[in-house]
Amino acid sequence: MMVLDKVVIITGAAGVIGQATVRLFAKEGAKLVLVDLFKKDIEHAVRKSALKEGDYLIVEADVTNEEDVENYIQQTLDTFGRVDVLFNNAGIEGEVSNITDTSVTNMSNVLNVNVIGVFLGLKHALRVMEKQNSGSIINTASDAGLSSAAGLGAYVASKHAVIGLTKTAALESAGTGVRVNAICPSSINSRLMRSLEEGTDNPMQAREEYESKIPMKRYGEPEEVAQVVLFLASDRASFVTGSHYNVDGGRLAK
Repeated sequence: MMVLDKVVIITGAAGVIGQATVRLFAKEGAKLVLVDLFKKDIEHAVRKSALKEGDYLIVEADVTNEEDVENYIQQTLDTFGRVDVLFNNAGIEGEVSNITDTSVTNMSNVLNVNVIGVFLGLKHALRVMEKQNSGSIINTASDAGLSSAAGLGAYVASKHAVIGLTKTAALESAGTGVRVNAICPSSINSRLMRSLEEGTDNPMQAREEYESKIPMKRYGEPEEVAQVVLFLASDRASFVTGSHYNVDGGRLAK
């Protein structure tokens, strides 16, 4: 099994990609630390997985708060003794609006969660992993971090920043046994896509239009993203660092 007995922290564990990753990693025999804003949402994710008592820890945390991040790292060490993998996955899309209509509040909120949250996870997980001389960090970016999307200026900016942080952290930790990579999902069957669809006059037509722009002509499934995370978390990706993996049905191949 690819992550058997590895200690894996998943932030944004209650989201659809987080939940899919929880289910997959539980089947693979990992020890999981599940991090999200609200305990009840994480408990729901646990109920839908194969996790057994003693194989997981639930931590309520705000990824933008440095004390909370230090706490979930320390609780992981106190419970399992090490940190093998961090899936730095928590994120928000913010409001859909053109730049000229975007509020400073919206921009700040998105950058705070998607950039500061990733930065803090990197900062504190790397300190532990570099001492261990081993570890893998996977940051959730987006295909929007490699291109653009009208109406999502804050989100696009934040995901470009995630890719920049990923490459910088990979270089800084190269030679320590720690690897840092990013995933770039596109149009995943999730709340984010529902939000974009419902922000139009005709959600069903909007979905058809979004899907038509993907060469594979469909949305991706959260489980398909989780499989890429699993590979990057495992020793099979032992020579992979500083990379970003598109999970986009060929959208950026055009």
